[in-house]
Amino acid sequence: MPTPSPNSAPALSPAALARCIPFFVFMALLALRGYLPDSLGLDARWIYGGQAFIVAGLLAWYWRGYGELARQNLPDAREAGWAIVVGIAVFAIWVQLDAPWMQLGTATASFVPLDAAGQPIWALIALRLAGAALVVPVMEELFWRSFLMRWVQHPGFERVDPQTVGIKAVLLSTFVFTLAHTLWLAAIIAGLAYALLYCKSGKLWTAVIAHAVTNGLLGIWVIRTGRWEFW
Repeated sequence: MPTPSPNSAPALSPAALARCIPFFVFMALLALRGYLPDSLGLDARWIYGGQAFIVAGLLAWYWRGYGELARQNLPDAREAGWAIVVGIAVFAIWVQLDAPWMQLGTATASFVPLDAAGQPIWALIALRLAGAALVVPVMEELFWRSFLMRWVQHPGFERVDPQTVGIKAVLLSTFVFTLAHTLWLAAIIAGLAYALLYCKSGKLWTAVIAHAVTNGLLGIWVIRTGRWEFW
């Protein structure tokens, strides 16, 4: 049997793959939406519905491996209340931090769910809202906080108690989280808020709940105001 090179990177564990695969599939489909040639005559906006269903299926497939989301790790009423408050606060801040200097370029895949007459396409809107509020918070918190933040602390991330994670791991994982969002300043605040919730409570559900509240409120606000650029 060949001996691995001492300089080769260690393979990701099954636990790491379970947290990475749904995220990278989502990002790959996002890139597909952004770069799908118009010549194909396909409405790329509907790919988002496929994103949500595929990633939800992957999360369901790996669910038994997400020990931090097991029933015994649900937050108590106080922890859930704080998560909701943080989610509301992040939403309120997010919609204010859209000045040009607070943006990293433009989104690769714009999402304007209006027909040729400018009327809402409610099926598209429902898919987007459900994906953003129900699927994305679970997928992203498993990747950014449960995996990446703890992996930065120690490659054996499964053994890392989130309440022992140091500031370096919090800041580095938040920095990478920020690079995946157009509104970089808003993303820094959101990433730090969700990370600190997880570190303080030791329960990933608090970050998931806060993230879901932020995304849900943002979605409702976008629908009511027509500020589709926030989607």
